[in-house]
Formats: sequence, C-alpha cells, structure tokens
Amino acid sequence: MDIRDKALQVILKAKNPLISSVGEDGYPYTKAMLPPREHDGLSVFYFTTNTSSLRVSQYRKNPKASVYFFDAGSFTGVLLLGEMEVFTDQISRERIWRAGDTLYYPQGVTDADYAVLCFTARSGRLYEKFGTKDFGVP
Repeated sequence: MDIRDKALQVILKAKNPLISSVGEDGYPYTKAMLPPREHDGLSVFYFTTNTSSLRVSQYRKNPKASVYFFDAGSFTGVLLLGEMEVFTDQISRERIWRAGDTLYYPQGVTDADYAVLCFTARSGRLYEKFGTKDFGVP
C-alpha cells in the first residue's frame, strides 16, 4: 500500500486530531480538536473553532501550523506540516456548519465567535511500526 494511502487511513480513523500553532514566545501550542469537517485527501482540512480562541489569534500572526492524527490502538500517527488560515466569511461558515453546532455557537451560523480553520498541508510524516517515513503533499 502506498504511504499516502496509509496516512489517509490513519486520518480517517482519528477521533481527536491535535493542532499546533506558534505563540509570540516562539513555543508551540497544541490543542485537541474534533475531527475535520471536510478534507481534500491529504492536502486541505477544515475545522471549526471559536474566533475568540488563542489559536485564532496565533494563526493570524503566524500561519505556520501542524496537525497530528493518530490511532492509539495501533500506535500509528500522521504529522502534517503547513499553514492555517482563519475564515470568518459567511460562505465558509455555512459550508461546514452542522446540526448541533449551536452547542458551541449558540447564535447559530452567524455567531461572531464561530470561525473556520483551513489547514493546507505542505509535507507529511507517517509513524508506524516504530519507524517514520516522510512524504510530500501535492
């Protein structure tokens, strides 16, 4: 099986991916997320978050980011490196809005505290069987 296919399998199984941003102090800040709402293979991933979050502030200042997907049962993971964009436009919000999101955004799809994170991967690394394999992301 191709390395990218293996990586995609891990991503599809992952329950709580981790996203990381870079703080003004130069240190990484990592947070568990709900699975991405949409993705385009290994290239682009869409997450929801609060506009008021620390992560949004950090990505607006420095878009460098990583996303880590893992399957704890098989001790397999995929690290993707790239950039994160913050979208607050209505088209992006409506695109990934789901029933039940009012739990997090009580004012609905127009809630000022509702934002979309769009991660674009540049490269990846698959961790499996106590080894790593780097791969490019088209």
